Amino acid sequence: MIVAIATEGSLVAKHFGRCPEYTLYKVGGRSVVEEKKITNPGHEPGFLPGYLSGLGVNSIVAGGMGQRARSLFEEEGIETYVGVTGPVKDVIETYLAGELRSGVSTCEHPGGDHGCG
Repeated sequence: MIVAIATEGSLVAKHFGRCPEYTLYKVGGRSVVEEKKITNPGHEPGFLPGYLSGLGVNSIVAGGMGQRARSLFEEEGIETYVGVTGPVKDVIETYLAGELRSGVSTCEHPGGDHGCG
């Protein structure tokens, strides 16, 4: 199983598509087997769900994500967690413990909303 966390510095990014990078955690049981960071290839509507699916991602964690994006991830069989904040290292530990929950999306868009409401 691979968990992708939208990352900005050491924190969970506010928006999955506009983050600088993703931290990918390969998980075995309740522990991290491998960790690597990948650069965000760009925010093109509809692209990231297929891209991350192709990398074997099973779950994505972010501060915010629109409903359309969540639907596209669901079509790819990828579970989404939104409204998540804090240090990435703490978030993966919460995920491994089975305690990670979605909350209210934290999307912020310069120039207006593009369907995240």
